[in-house]
Amino acid sequence: MIGAAAVLAAGFAVALPTEPADAHGGFTFPATRTYACYKDGIDGGSGGGLNPQNPMCQQALDQNSYPFWNWFGNLISDAGDRHREIIPDGKLCGPSSDFDAFNAPGDWPASDVQSGSTVTFEHNAWARHPGTFSQYITKDGWDPSQPLGWDDLEPAPFDEVTNPPLRDGGVEGAEYYWDATLPNKSGRHVIYSIWERSDSPEAFYNCSDVVFDGTGNGGGEDDTQAPTAPGAPTAGSVSGDAVELSWSAASDDVGVSRYEVYDASTGEVVATTSGGTSATVGDLAAETDYSFYVIALDAAGNSSDSSPEVAVTTGSADNTSGQCTVDYSIANEWSGGYTADVELSNDGDAALSGWSLHWHLDDGGTVTNGWSAQIEQQEGHVTASNTDWNGDVPAGGSVSFGFNAETGGSAEEPAEFELNGAPCSTS
Repeated sequence: MIGAAAVLAAGFAVALPTEPADAHGGFTFPATRTYACYKDGIDGGSGGGLNPQNPMCQQALDQNSYPFWNWFGNLISDAGDRHREIIPDGKLCGPSSDFDAFNAPGDWPASDVQSGSTVTFEHNAWARHPGTFSQYITKDGWDPSQPLGWDDLEPAPFDEVTNPPLRDGGVEGAEYYWDATLPNKSGRHVIYSIWERSDSPEAFYNCSDVVFDGTGNGGGEDDTQAPTAPGAPTAGSVSGDAVELSWSAASDDVGVSRYEVYDASTGEVVATTSGGTSATVGDLAAETDYSFYVIALDAAGNSSDSSPEVAVTTGSADNTSGQCTVDYSIANEWSGGYTADVELSNDGDAALSGWSLHWHLDDGGTVTNGWSAQIEQQEGHVTASNTDWNGDVPAGGSVSFGFNAETGGSAEEPAEFELNGAPCSTS
């Protein structure tokens, strides 16, 4: 998973955001302008740097990198249902100064969709809030060469949902999801979304560029050909509450945009990936039989046949990673940074097959590089996962890793750790 900060491989430093974020969420499908540009920048760069290939995204990056790392924070904190009153025409896609670059008209990355089709909206839930999502569409004949105004939108939302269901395993972590029927449109349009919280006056605003019955960023023939079926998934690490799955890629005449992993017994999506061919399915019951299959989707919404199923039996309750101890120590500290050493001990009666340790950097630090673990950070939240050589930890055994971090103050030891979602004790 690529989060709001790039993954840190063992001993490898990457560029991470230094500005604070007001993160909360945004559509990953259909992708908001901010998320589409973030993905474009990450995919075109290397070592965690941003190198957008889309000219509009590059133009936005030249003005301000903050919205790329904070693509999920396009909000007004005191909106209070005053959207049209406080957001002027031309500022709908970026109502705050930090996001103003995304108001510019132009050939932004677009999601291909089919007129009148039913699609699954996927909205990242970086922070979870109760509230209502309202989706509007631009009118027929609107002028895409001008900044978006309120009169460019149809007067009523074509889709509205309150407190939609939430699931883990989205392309950027936990996500809200729901089915929506798209309006009958053709050509390029903008889906304008307002997420209004019911527990505060805060609201979030996003523009998702879409092309109906066509190909994003340049037009072309309608895409009606579905991807081929993915290969049969295989199970990697299996614990008492999670399983890692991988599969052979599907093929498509235009390109596969994402995969969805299904629980065969319920027909529910339990994980999604943004083109990657592996996923971790969590929140499983111990010592339980499961079957999973995968489908591939292209940007136009065409879905493949199901892959063959894989049968998996989860491990014992002792292998749900709830019995663990973390020894976290500051090995070295200097003005503006520190080195931390972490030892994770398996206190259970069964071996761990794969591990993922999560904590929060209460000192406001930013991880700059790490070793003996795959480390990723989203704001203060840090997750360290095993490499391909240290994923198996026997009962009574331990594994160690470390990292360097920058901070404006003194280093602090985290108060809590979770291993594969279960709490650990500290020493």
